[in-house]
Amino acid sequence: GKNMMMMEYENDIIIIDAGLMFPEEEMLGIDLVIPDISYLLEKQEKIRGIVITHGHEDHIGALPYLLPQLNVPVYSTKLTNGLISVKLKERKALSGAKLKVVPPGGQVTLGKFKVEFFPVCHSIPDAAGLIIYTPVGTIVHSGDFKLDYTPVSGKPTDLSRLAQLGAQGILLLLSDSTYATQPGYTPSERVVGETLDHIMADAPGRVIVTTFSSLISRIQQVIDSAAKHQRRVFIVGRSMTDTTRMALELGYLNAPGGILARIDELK
Repeated sequence: GKNMMMMEYENDIIIIDAGLMFPEEEMLGIDLVIPDISYLLEKQEKIRGIVITHGHEDHIGALPYLLPQLNVPVYSTKLTNGLISVKLKERKALSGAKLKVVPPGGQVTLGKFKVEFFPVCHSIPDAAGLIIYTPVGTIVHSGDFKLDYTPVSGKPTDLSRLAQLGAQGILLLLSDSTYATQPGYTPSERVVGETLDHIMADAPGRVIVTTFSSLISRIQQVIDSAAKHQRRVFIVGRSMTDTTRMALELGYLNAPGGILARIDELK
């Protein structure tokens, strides 16, 4: 958790991600842990922007607490921007926020840095890795990724773009290494959908599914399985409701007519 990185060259600073972390067991009385930005506050005039790789809590969760202090532009893909907007609105921090959408493959120039977003596959749509062009060389930041060739939504990781960069030569690779020490392969997210299918087919009554509101692909899998087995879906909780509505409006969730129901219809 608490993913946040900064790069500095001469008079320019860029920030990559701004996540939170949930407290350890011994952190009594603490609800959330956010990055220490004391250095950034001292160098605020150098900060050209915050670049976000994807919309999970450990990458965007600190933004409502940091943006009121830093007040710099935030660059992200379309869905990630939507999730950030929901998050900031919840914390009454949306007003005045400078949110910018960058399409996959798009570039943005931030001082001496030029940042290119390239598609990566993750458990959330619109995830991106970053190609950061600097005066001293090219840095590739993978973001969180998995090599899933049958993703629930979105596209597989753009390995051809990485191959091009490898041929050109890079200065530094910053790679996700989650579970890299464990042997074997990570199964496709579609395995979860198959499991949900079995559960919804066999369960005699209601099926209760818990998940983070930012796991858009998981919400889609629940909707798909429910539709297949003639069940209705009740979205519970403000964050889940707001995120689902946003994802439907932006076209990142697809729900057959009548499958989504209000909680007051639940009997």
